Amino acid sequence: METYIIILLCIASFFAGFVDAIVGGGGLIQTPVALILLPNVAVSSIIGSLKIPAFSGTSFAARQYLKKVTMNWKLLIIMAIVAFISAFLGSTLLTYVSSDFMKPLLFVVLILIAIYTFMKKNFGSHKVKNLSENDLLFYGILMSIVIGFYDGFIGPGTGSFLVLGFVAILGFDFLHASANAKMVNLATNFGSICLFVLKGKIIWAIAIPMAVCNALGGFIGAKLAIKKGNGFIRIFFLIVVIGTLIRFGYDVFFK
Repeated sequence: METYIIILLCIASFFAGFVDAIVGGGGLIQTPVALILLPNVAVSSIIGSLKIPAFSGTSFAARQYLKKVTMNWKLLIIMAIVAFISAFLGSTLLTYVSSDFMKPLLFVVLILIAIYTFMKKNFGSHKVKNLSENDLLFYGILMSIVIGFYDGFIGPGTGSFLVLGFVAILGFDFLHASANAKMVNLATNFGSICLFVLKGKIIWAIAIPMAVCNALGGFIGAKLAIKKGNGFIRIFFLIVVIGTLIRFGYDVFFK
C-alpha cells in the first residue's frame, strides 16, 4: 500500500479521535476518507479495520475523563456488558444484510435532534433529572441494547447518540455525558472488533498506524473538553449532529 495513503488515513484518524473525544462522531471523518482512499477494498474490511483506531482513541480519551469526572461504575459496567453483546450481534448481522434501509429513518431523527439542541440553549448544561437507581439501570440497559446494536450494524455517530442518551434520558450534563459515553463506546467498539477479528476482516497495516494517531487526537480532544466545559461541548455536539445529518442525507438522496 502506498505511503501517501497511509499518511492521509492517519491525518483523518487524528482529527476523528479529536472530535470523538469531545462529543463522539469521529467515524464521520475517518470512514468516508477510508472509503475514498481504499476503493478496491471490501467495505466490511474497511469498517472492521477502523474499529481498531476508534477503540484506541476512545481508550485514551476515557483515561483523561477518568482523572477528572466522577463515574457511576455500577451503571457503566452493566451498560458496557450489554453494549458489547449488542454490538457483536449488530456486526454479525452486517455481514449478512445491508444497513441502507435504516438511513432514511436516522436522517429524520437527526433533524429533530439538531433542532431541539439548537433551540434549547440549556440542553446538557446541568442535570435535569433525578432518576432512581432502578430507573437508571433500566434506561441505561435499553440505551445499550439499541445504540450498541446500531454501532455494530451501522456505526457513524454512535458516540453522539450515546451522549444524547446520557443527557436526554439519564439527565447527565454534557461533560459527564461525554465521559460516561466513552466507557460504553469502548464496549461497543470491542464487541465489533471481536467479530471482525474472528471473520479476518481487519487490515493491520492501516489499523495500527491509524490507532496511534487516533489515540493522540483522543488525548488532546479530551483534555480540551474537560478544560472548556459544557458550553464548548454543546457547540461541538451540534456541529457533529449536523455533519452526521449531511452524511446520511447524501446516502439517502444521492446514492
